[in-house]
Amino acid sequence: MCRACPRLVAWREQVGRERRAAFRDEEYWARPVPGFGDAAARILVVGLAPAAHGANRTGRMFTGDRSGDFLFAAMHRTGLANQPTSVRADDGLRLTGIRATAPVRCAPPANKPTPDERRACAPFLARELAAVDPVVAVVLGAFGWAALLDTLRDLGWAVPRPSPRFAHGAEVVVTRGAGDDERSLTLLGCFHVSQQNTFTGRLTPAMLDAVLLRARALADV
Repeated sequence: MCRACPRLVAWREQVGRERRAAFRDEEYWARPVPGFGDAAARILVVGLAPAAHGANRTGRMFTGDRSGDFLFAAMHRTGLANQPTSVRADDGLRLTGIRATAPVRCAPPANKPTPDERRACAPFLARELAAVDPVVAVVLGAFGWAALLDTLRDLGWAVPRPSPRFAHGAEVVVTRGAGDDERSLTLLGCFHVSQQNTFTGRLTPAMLDAVLLRARALADV
C-alpha cells in the first residue's frame, strides 16, 4: 500500500477512524483507491481524487457520494452502465466500454491535492493509461486536465506547448508514434461532477450526457 504522501496518508486514515455520523457503523476503506470499470475500456474518465466519505469509504472510485450519483446516472442514461446508482463496491454496478480513475488516489483534505502529491501519484495514472490504452479521455475539471496532459507528455505523447487550456466542451487530440504505429487520444473537457457544479446548474445532466455521447461516438462504443 502506497504511503508516499504523509499528509494524504494521515487524512485518509483519520477520516476512516473518525467517520461521518451517517456511516459510523461502516468500516472505511481508508487506502488508495484504484480505477474502476471496464479493463479494456475505450473511454477513460479522469476525475480529481477520492472523496473523503465517498470512495475513501467504499473503496471504489466515485462511489458513495452525490458526485458519483450524478456521474453514474449519466453513464446509465448513455448506455455505459448497467444501473444508475453506485452505493458500495458490491452493489452489482458494471461499466461497459468506460473506466473511471483519478490522478490522485487518496482523499485529500478539502479536496485539494498539492502539486507534489499529484506528481507523486502520476506513475499510477501512467500505468493505468498504458494498461487500458483508451482512445478517448473524458476529463472532469482543470486539475485532472493538467495532470493528464503532464502524464501523457511523460509517456511520450505529442502534447502541444503551451498546454491546451481546460474548458467544458474542449476537444483536443494528442498523438504518439508515426505511420502504422501512430496512436491518437481525444481529450474531452467537462466540468467536474462536484456538488459545487451540479447543485448550482453549472453542470447539468444534459451537459454531461452530451459529453459522454460524444465520447461514445468517438470511441465507437
